[in-house]
Amino acid sequence: MESCVENVKAVRISKEEKKVLRKQIKASHTLLRHEGIITASQPTKSLVVANGGLGNGVSREELSAVLEEMGEVETLVMPPYKPYAFATYRLGESAQKAHIHLNGQKLQRGENNVTLYLSYVDSVPCEEEEAVPVPEGLVLLEDFVSPEEEALLLAAIDWSSANDDVTAQKALKHRRVKHYGFEFCYDNNNVDKNKPLLAGLPEECLPVLDRCLKDGHIVTIPDQLTVNQYESGQGIPPHVDTHSAFEDTILSLSLGAKTVMEFRHPDGRLVPIVLPERSLLVMKGESRYLWTHGITPRKFDMVPICDPQSSASTTPEHGTNSNLTLSKRGTRTSFTFRKIRHEPCRCAFPSTCDSQGACLAPSTSPPCTPSLPCCHADAARLEEEYVHQVYNTIASHFSSTRHSPWPRVCHFLSSLPPGTVLADVGCGNGKYLGVNPEVIAMGCDRSNALVQICAERGFQAFVSDALSVPLRTASCDACISIAVIHHFSTQERRLAALRELVRLLKPGGRALIYVWAFEQEYNKQKSKYLKDQNKTHLENNNPAYSTPADNNQTVDNTQDVSKVTNGKLSVHTNRTAFNSQDLLVPWHLKGEEDKKKDSRKEKSNKISVKSCSDSSCNPTSSLGHQSDMSSGLFLNTSQATHSPDDIAQTSSSSEMSKSRSAPIFHRYYHVFQQGELEKLCLQMTEVKVLSSYHDQGNWCVILERD
Repeated sequence: MESCVENVKAVRISKEEKKVLRKQIKASHTLLRHEGIITASQPTKSLVVANGGLGNGVSREELSAVLEEMGEVETLVMPPYKPYAFATYRLGESAQKAHIHLNGQKLQRGENNVTLYLSYVDSVPCEEEEAVPVPEGLVLLEDFVSPEEEALLLAAIDWSSANDDVTAQKALKHRRVKHYGFEFCYDNNNVDKNKPLLAGLPEECLPVLDRCLKDGHIVTIPDQLTVNQYESGQGIPPHVDTHSAFEDTILSLSLGAKTVMEFRHPDGRLVPIVLPERSLLVMKGESRYLWTHGITPRKFDMVPICDPQSSASTTPEHGTNSNLTLSKRGTRTSFTFRKIRHEPCRCAFPSTCDSQGACLAPSTSPPCTPSLPCCHADAARLEEEYVHQVYNTIASHFSSTRHSPWPRVCHFLSSLPPGTVLADVGCGNGKYLGVNPEVIAMGCDRSNALVQICAERGFQAFVSDALSVPLRTASCDACISIAVIHHFSTQERRLAALRELVRLLKPGGRALIYVWAFEQEYNKQKSKYLKDQNKTHLENNNPAYSTPADNNQTVDNTQDVSKVTNGKLSVHTNRTAFNSQDLLVPWHLKGEEDKKKDSRKEKSNKISVKSCSDSSCNPTSSLGHQSDMSSGLFLNTSQATHSPDDIAQTSSSSEMSKSRSAPIFHRYYHVFQQGELEKLCLQMTEVKVLSSYHDQGNWCVILERD
């Protein structure tokens, strides 16, 4: 293999130049090891720019301005989510000039900066652009209102009143909202059709709605308006507007700033749509009834260079490598117009229709539980509704409960040698990505909200399904999968997730896997999950769920516990022993004040806390760009709670009253029996199980690829 280090003339160079050269060489080695990018030993017209990628928060405009100072740039390729870019100059002399003058140059990024390191490459990778079809029934109309109309509409909304009963103004966690015509109640995701608000729709909206009616986008004038205002960094969880509350067509007008709205199909397809300022989004049919839509909380969006041209049937090509840049979010106000429904919904999508028996809204009572899947499509739908959508919705609260890495996972990570390439598949909020600062750690998770939290904490992470991780085969020295595989609803899919982990490993590479155990009492020792239960409190104060009899006894009959009554999944009572392997586990979503109390309680309960290493735990990216994360902390083994649900029941009747009024979401789990995980691993001929153990209510294996 050709050396990736450029020829350097035997001339005296300064100490600073030597430092830049060392870092530039290190960056080229990292690109080779981490991304398979081979740098050239001789000058070429093309350069790879380390730390100059969209993944580092560098926009195309910022990088182009720097590169163009050295000469004419023919092409600039910025792969999505990557910390590097490729530039090809028209002249070789310009590339050499850039290589000399831009290596080690700092690029200011707000309060922070990144340092660019350039290396020659013989060729620039070019991926085929794949057009992603828009959801059926979705239409985007750009410049639907004029700047003058936009100003009138924004001026019509008076935000000065903190609690306006006339327009039902609310201050929600990630946005503030006003309702006109009818109030949309977030506690039950519906409207009280018998209690219209005093304020009808603002008269400034009528010309816009008349135009929609004339153009055929609606057949009747809406009678309900929800106005949401999002500051930079705010968003809304993925959701389907309640079928029983509103008629078919929904209109969403974007004012003040543009954003990216993500549409997701139950089968996992994701379609990001750029909503330009003053555009109108029309949702009908499948796009309104079946696909979820939401806005990920973040301050920058990845968007095409130029906004898409006005079209009733096209959407931005969001997955291409050659035309993306970053767009800083501003204050965006959306006007969502809907028509109140007075008869039950009879749409063609019963799986998401509450009028036809589907469970959409969180409830304080047990859900209408789904059945175990009988095919791949059923499994994908079950996991989408009871895993993916739930974690995206509860991401912030979930992350606030995930402070402490588990000690034996930390031991595995700390044993990895410096320079190890580590993949955390199902990384959640990234609490393990900073444990060992000497490894090159990257994470992925199906929840874009959790991945955004990772990014805000300075970690390298990307959105991915654990069944199809977009990394090269045999590219990782080590992988971890902590509390992930138990969310797959069939044995075939659990095995496929294990095979995907092994595919990523190099020969000799090791993987650590944790799954929730059916045996929460093992070797006559209860897990902390059971120790934290308060049976009297549960029985007296939580009538929504009944406590199973004899809930401290381990069930040994594997055939009996694997059965599901009438083919339906049971709802588990938190902090009790399991009575089946496939079940739904409740999550009580808490508000900000509740989370602060949990945080204070977490801190007060820590007995033995230590830093995860003697050196700083600030994670270093693959290209040396350091984050500003503080040192990771973890508990002594005797104090750590090793369950996927760390939320104990509240201990007072007043707090329980609040808990009952909070939304409850249900997550699917398959809890593993003793030996089950090892048997699954041994179905793969290319691996061997090095060790297996029970760790505080989890079954764990360390395996090695042959």
